[in-house]
Amino acid sequence: MDLQLTDKRALVTGSSSGLGEAIARALAAEGADVVVHGRDRGRTEAVAAAIRADGGSAHVAIGDLTSDPGADTVAEAALARGPIDILVNNAGAYPHRTWKEATAEDWRETYEANVTSGVRMILRLVPRMHERGWGRVIQIGGGLALQPGADLPHYTATLAARHNLTVSLARELKGSGITSNTVAPGAILVDAVQRYLTDLAPDRGWGETWEEIERNAIEELVPNDVGRMGRPEEIAGAVLYLSGPLADYVTGTTLRVDGGTVRGVH
Repeated sequence: MDLQLTDKRALVTGSSSGLGEAIARALAAEGADVVVHGRDRGRTEAVAAAIRADGGSAHVAIGDLTSDPGADTVAEAALARGPIDILVNNAGAYPHRTWKEATAEDWRETYEANVTSGVRMILRLVPRMHERGWGRVIQIGGGLALQPGADLPHYTATLAARHNLTVSLARELKGSGITSNTVAPGAILVDAVQRYLTDLAPDRGWGETWEEIERNAIEELVPNDVGRMGRPEEIAGAVLYLSGPLADYVTGTTLRVDGGTVRGVH
């Protein structure tokens, strides 16, 4: 199926590794001209080079989105070769803190990294979308925004804010040709997560092979109806759909890709 993304320009924040990298690669494979963003130039350049080696088009934007000057630098680099049609706000942080551990400063820093950073890019790029009468803004949220646990309260609160601003922005963009949506992953298997679970496995009795560890870890920590973790490419597939003209009639919504982790209709 042609997703009609050829020659669209996309910025994926936080795409120098992990989920963001998978999204950037998927967009490029569908013909989009992708801007890979990160704070580490070496890692960011490596992802862009890999996309080009696979026949895709990729450029880089380096900068820290937790400050206005950093966001200005990223936006300037992203717009250097033309307007951005698709903004994927993926960049963020999830420092492991409990209610007892997380300070007010932890809450502020996490909100800055996970919410205000995305707002900065919306304010800088969406006006250009208005000029052309078409665009896509996609937040990467998560099921914990809807069903939070006791852990990571500062992080799950920022996910809820991402989901909320998506809907508010969709209302603001009414009739503009620009849509605003959220993709909400469940537990996703990236390298850091696999290492973390493998390290926990001996003490938890989850088994020795990765297949055993994954199955048992999911059942104990985040049970779902599929019985495994999601793969980055599965999240990227949802982003691809929302990025193109085939999703013109979809706005203000949350597309959950979580194996059925979140119960009920949201």
